[in-house]
Amino acid sequence: MNRRALVFGTASVAIAIFAGGAALYGSKTPAPAPATTPASTPSNDTLVRMHSPVMGPVAAPVTIVEFFDPSCEACRAFYPIVKQMMGQTGSSVRLVLRYTPLHKGSDEAVRILEAARRQNRFQPVLEALLEQQPVWAAHGAPDLDKAWQAAASAGLNLDQARKDAASPSVDAVLAQDIADVRANNVEQTPTFFVNGKPLTEFSPQGLYNLVKAEIDATKPGS
Repeated sequence: MNRRALVFGTASVAIAIFAGGAALYGSKTPAPAPATTPASTPSNDTLVRMHSPVMGPVAAPVTIVEFFDPSCEACRAFYPIVKQMMGQTGSSVRLVLRYTPLHKGSDEAVRILEAARRQNRFQPVLEALLEQQPVWAAHGAPDLDKAWQAAASAGLNLDQARKDAASPSVDAVLAQDIADVRANNVEQTPTFFVNGKPLTEFSPQGLYNLVKAEIDATKPGS
């Protein structure tokens, strides 16, 4: 599947779909349902780790796990779609990012993001890296100096960040995420799971449908 062509061809349509479908979610926050893990889905402890970056309410009843590569064009295209969907679902959805450094140089980009977390600049730096991705992330010949420059433009203290990026704790994060990528048989990015269920219809509409189904399942009487 050519994910780049698929995502860029449907991103604008998907944003319109999310905007039109927001009313379907309602304005009330659904009560969390007991967590279940179907036998056919991966164990939750390989999907979400204590160190995993989380965007959105920690106690949200619906969790999107995205295996994510900062160099991936499709990840860049999906980011505003997921962000808008989360904004429209109130406190019902959270996003957990798992690092999946499949491209050359992506491991260093992950280190930049982890260093940004230590300065409470994770989301601004993530968005700067994604915005500038065409500048620094040429496949096969990434320019990581430009990635660092993009991070600095988002307020990252580079002197401290370079020290943090090389720390054993970041080594451990990378090693654990790579192990979980393998445990979940992730071979391309982005790969999504929603409440432990894999996204099998890879498209913005498919993600919307799966998230909506999980939100509906948390409503009383469902």
